[in-house]
Amino acid sequence: MRRNLMLALALAAVLSLGVAAIASAVSTTLRAGNLIVTFGATTSPKALSKTKYTPVTAKIFGTIKTSDGTHPSAFREGTFDIDKDVKVNVKGYPTCKGGQLEARDTKAAMKVCGDTVLGNGIAHVEIAFPEQKPLLVTSPLTVFNGGEKGGKITLYFHIFLTVPVPAAIVTTVTIQRKGTGVHSIAKVPVAAGGSGSAIDFSFKLGKTYSYKGKKIGYFEAKCPDGLFNASAKNVIFKNEAHIPGVAAQTTLNGSLAVPCTAKG
Repeated sequence: MRRNLMLALALAAVLSLGVAAIASAVSTTLRAGNLIVTFGATTSPKALSKTKYTPVTAKIFGTIKTSDGTHPSAFREGTFDIDKDVKVNVKGYPTCKGGQLEARDTKAAMKVCGDTVLGNGIAHVEIAFPEQKPLLVTSPLTVFNGGEKGGKITLYFHIFLTVPVPAAIVTTVTIQRKGTGVHSIAKVPVAAGGSGSAIDFSFKLGKTYSYKGKKIGYFEAKCPDGLFNASAKNVIFKNEAHIPGVAAQTTLNGSLAVPCTAKG
């Protein structure tokens, strides 16, 4: 019953973003121990030049659950790589500092850094205290631009939990060119003193803006071969709620190929 509820909530989150197209998006499922993690994406527009980079928007989603319905380990860190057909731009786009987002709810964060937003969506976090029924908390998910320095781009993913005490959870993601592709590292802070774990998330990421008189996109892509290849390496989950019989740390790895249509 509870597992079905989680799936229903994940579906509701997707629909609330107006991304019905996710039903046809590509996803992959990773498993280790009792942990089951699904993530996927779709891009718009799908028809892209074979040779010229064009602004695109990405819709990214994921669910985290267990095979036995128990509280899942908490996502704490992950490394993600995307192939050379995608690039990221933030030069000339307004920036926000991580400290401006901490201790602020979504409304307050938007007030101080609203002009730096690159994406938004929704997330659900399950809070599991010992010998208590788990609590499900819903939060808007907002992506803010932290700027570029030394070849590294910083993004801040902000959610706000209302229980057990009001608290902002700000995930830092750093992005840089590595080899012929894009390399990113996400670091997620502890939620609810270790009792909180993400259950699902979905968000839309991408902006088009003007820089030096030219129209550019935060995400730009080309499609020479019909696919965007992505990989998730060393995605770390920690059993911070001390669920019996579950490993202290679980590491997952996987890959995803998102289709595009080559034109021109």
